[in-house]
Amino acid sequence: MIERRTLAIGLPDWRELESDDQLPTEPLRINMGPSHPAMHGTVRIVITVEGETIVGADVEVGYLHRCFEKECEAATWTQIFPYCDRLNYASPMLNTVGYACAVEKLLAITGEIPLRAQYLRVITGELSRITDHLTCNGASAMELGAFTVFLWMMKAREWIYAALEELCGARLTYSWVRVGGVATDLPSGWIERVRRILAKVRRAVDDCARLLVDSRIFRDRMEGVGVISAERALSYAFTGPQLRSTGVASDVRKDHPYLVYDRFDFSVPVGARGDSYDRFMVRMEEMSQSMRIIDQALDNLPPGPILLDDPAISLPAKPEVYNTIEGMIRHFKIIFDGIKVPPGEVYGYTEAANGELGFYLVSDGTGRPYKCRCRGPSFVMISALAGMIKGGGVADVVPTFGMMNYIGGEGDR
Repeated sequence: MIERRTLAIGLPDWRELESDDQLPTEPLRINMGPSHPAMHGTVRIVITVEGETIVGADVEVGYLHRCFEKECEAATWTQIFPYCDRLNYASPMLNTVGYACAVEKLLAITGEIPLRAQYLRVITGELSRITDHLTCNGASAMELGAFTVFLWMMKAREWIYAALEELCGARLTYSWVRVGGVATDLPSGWIERVRRILAKVRRAVDDCARLLVDSRIFRDRMEGVGVISAERALSYAFTGPQLRSTGVASDVRKDHPYLVYDRFDFSVPVGARGDSYDRFMVRMEEMSQSMRIIDQALDNLPPGPILLDDPAISLPAKPEVYNTIEGMIRHFKIIFDGIKVPPGEVYGYTEAANGELGFYLVSDGTGRPYKCRCRGPSFVMISALAGMIKGGGVADVVPTFGMMNYIGGEGDR
């Protein structure tokens, strides 16, 4: 018979403790990620806990290592578009719009972009913003147990993906925007189909709001969690929904209008407390505002060309490439030799789904950028995460990180 023994580990027998005594404790280090389902793939957070309270955190941006900026130095200005799609892969259209605007700023052709192309960029960009917010809010709700909300929001996202796929030929990574405009015009009947889709998306978003806004469980998990003040958010260079949740009504589309955003009537939603619940609600309202912009753009969509008529900048149409020697040579020169962007440097910035997306471009006059530096909002804001979760519980990491909406391709470039 095996003899039972008691291991001596230096702790007092709990049966001998007085009522006011406590067992001695020491801080414990725990890994959250990179394989944790709430860490979105590649992020690792080493948290130090005392009991259930987080007393320290070391946040690592991830292990994706896409080398986006270095790859751009080996590609022509036009070949970079597919790389941009994969920055924030939840709203790829906004990435390519931002990059195109920066290149056009360096070329000094911003005012020459066809008006219809600018409207199309706004429409597709706002559709992409909605898909990003649906992904963020839906996944965050699921991580807190609201699986029905996740399914409804993913279904709404798929309706928009279907519309964009019809336009661009791809479900997610579009490569549809071009320097000087866009690649293709709208298919027949596309506007009517988008209007029907937006009506369904509105109903889905409203249904999800009714399930969550007054849910005691959801609000207990989100309110007062991951709080950051407006002053601290500004000190960390927060932008987008993260900053607006603190009460700062900052939006590049309003503060520094680009494309044709100054022609539309829309509001900038803001919160008050800077917690996870405010960030959730800001994104919910931003989806409504994006649909409001799209409706106005569809109502006022002008006729005309969709691409700048400049053979040194714009790619020729495919029939011209396939059927004329001039079109084939022009296509070959732009793709392989690249657009000859004048020497200089520029910083172009737009309002992406997570905040200000900026591209710092340096040209040496060749067909490839000397430098392409991406200012991704995810990378900037992840630096504040350790302070936002400190003092909270282990369970609070999930909603705080989820509502930060960190995207690996944009952060770990």
